[in-house]
Formats: sequence, structure tokens, C-alpha cells
Amino acid sequence: MIINEPGVLAEVTAAFHAYEKALMTDDIEAMGNLFWDSPNTIRLGVGENLYGIEAINAFRLARRGSPQRVLSRVEITTFGSDFAIANAEFVRENSDNIGRQSHAWARIPEQGWRVVAAHVSPMGNTS
Repeated sequence: MIINEPGVLAEVTAAFHAYEKALMTDDIEAMGNLFWDSPNTIRLGVGENLYGIEAINAFRLARRGSPQRVLSRVEITTFGSDFAIANAEFVRENSDNIGRQSHAWARIPEQGWRVVAAHVSPMGNTS
């Protein structure tokens, strides 16, 4: 298995940034196209545990936009040609609190790269 093969890493990195752009512009269709269309897709958020693409899509429609944020660090690692992990740190607008996001990406036949599992959480108080 090749770790971080340059072509695969470039594909996943482009998909990751396409998702971030869709998130920041509340492009629900683009976000939906970048998540696996499956009842097995999972998104664990700050205040919600969503199982299945239908629950994820319903959450996005009801939320009416994500809080704006700036990415401060992104680490993407690919494993072979069909699986990757993307982790990011971010700071929300008008806040100093650090948030974290992780995605498991898989190359789905006839669909391309899709998020199959996601998690978003704020850093806890470390004192």
C-alpha cells in the first residue's frame, strides 16, 4: 500500500477544499454530493449524532448555514488509492476557540471521493 501517493493525495485534497467551500457558502447540494449517499454514512457534530445521509441532509436544511470559520491546520493522509483521512483545526468567526473536524474519505465506485464518516467538535477546557 502506498501512503500519500501524490496523485491520490491531490484528488482528496481538492475534494476536501471543495467541501470546505460548499460548507462556507451553504451550498447544500455540493455538500450532499461530497458525502456518501448511504444509510451507513455518519456525521457526529457538536450537538448532534447523525446516522445516514437522510439525517445529515435534514440537519443541513434545518441549520440554514454553518458558522463561518477559518482553517488553521489541515492534515490529509491517503492509504492506497481508495481511502483517506482528513483532519482539520479551525477557529470560528468572532471566537478564539479551536474546533476540530475529521473526515474519512473513500473512493466510491462510479461516484468518486466521498465522505463516509465525519466528526466535528470544539476543544475542551484543558485546565
